[in-house]
Amino acid sequence: MAILRPRSLSGLLSAALLLIVLPLIAAVVYGAVQLRLLSRTSDELVRDSIALTQQTQVLFQNIAAMERSASLYGVLDDPRLAAAFYANHRAFMRTLELLANSGPPSQVARVRAAGEAASTVVQKAVTEDRRSALVARFDVLGKEANALADQTREGIDTRLQNAELQAGATQQWLLWAVMALVPASIAVAVIFWFFVLRPLRAIDRAISDLGRGAFSRSIAISGPADLAALGRQLEWLRARLLEIAVERNRFLRHMSHELKTPLANIREGTDLLLDGAVGSLDENQREVASILRENALRLQRLIENLLSYSAWQSQSSTVERSQFRLSSLVGTVVDSQRLALAARNLTLDLQVEDTNLVGDRAKLKLVLDNLLSNALKFTPRGGTIHLHAYSDGATTIIDLADSGPGIPLEEREKVFEAFYSGPTPHGGPLKGTGIGLSVVREFVQAHGGTVQIVDGEFPGAHLRIRLPTAARKESAHAA
Repeated sequence: MAILRPRSLSGLLSAALLLIVLPLIAAVVYGAVQLRLLSRTSDELVRDSIALTQQTQVLFQNIAAMERSASLYGVLDDPRLAAAFYANHRAFMRTLELLANSGPPSQVARVRAAGEAASTVVQKAVTEDRRSALVARFDVLGKEANALADQTREGIDTRLQNAELQAGATQQWLLWAVMALVPASIAVAVIFWFFVLRPLRAIDRAISDLGRGAFSRSIAISGPADLAALGRQLEWLRARLLEIAVERNRFLRHMSHELKTPLANIREGTDLLLDGAVGSLDENQREVASILRENALRLQRLIENLLSYSAWQSQSSTVERSQFRLSSLVGTVVDSQRLALAARNLTLDLQVEDTNLVGDRAKLKLVLDNLLSNALKFTPRGGTIHLHAYSDGATTIIDLADSGPGIPLEEREKVFEAFYSGPTPHGGPLKGTGIGLSVVREFVQAHGGTVQIVDGEFPGAHLRIRLPTAARKESAHAA
């Protein structure tokens, strides 16, 4: 049989609230009822104790008055004293009737019998024997009255002890109830975590994966019906985003392949012109042909970046580590750009410490190549590009800066986004694809490093990369 439980998040929250609140309410109500009963019992005990004390005092006063009038009657034989005795005797009987409601019936009967016996003696003729019998009867009456007073006090004490025991039992029950609510609350919290927090965490992970562009893992959320419905919507969104990504990559591949053929013809034509296949060129013509060839190479590099973008995204978290010298890597990158540096008459300020690194050489080469290419685009003719690298304890720092216009503050968060391209580079015929710096950030983060924009040290854009150093610095300097 299926477990009965709320299907929606609101129903589950209501059930959890009721499971926590209802036992607490029940304990509070039970405690309030018991306290009310104990208060009422205490009030009754106080009233009964006062009433019994007063009635006992009146009873003893009645007995004393009876004894006094009987003694005087025995001496003076005055009918008025006899009438006074019988009046005191009636008052004695009325008080005894009041005590009969609270005192032990057997002892009340003994006191009543002792009083009747004393009254019988008073009715006899006045003799010496009657006076002696009267003293004896009042002695018995006094003893029985004292016994009745003691037994009524014991009854009050017994009721008081019972009230104390009841109060202790109620206190113990409330203590156990409160102690039982603690594990009950923990159990409810565990159930709530299982049915609510777990799917919420799964939804949070799914949204994070979608934000990072990881669309490979399907989204399946189990739990309340509304959270499961949200999971299905996220799965639909994941499938749609994956479909869009596939379509985008397909479009980029098709477009790039379509551009390759005319680009190859342009490069072949410029190579033929430079080789003199159609006749010798003067200096101006050769300069124009070189510019055409340089821009054809730039366009080819942009197309290759577009073709490789999907591969960069899928491989950004995979790092094939090896040990190499940073100076050698920087030298390879600089050599590939020397022609572009010379064509724009740029000065390269190169200061690289000969440090050993452990990382993915190909990815770090692409990082430096993209940064240097950006600096070439934004540095005006005759400007300077600064490339410094040095160790700072367990971190290797790579600074690359130019003397261009810099990066505006409002664009600094956007430049690391894929396909974002800023304003047209100074003197450049083409804008970039906007994926160079996004690849830089992905590959640097894959190595456990960071990339940031720094202000104040150089006039143009200044990007600083921090990478974990895997080996000790060797004393060498490249310029």
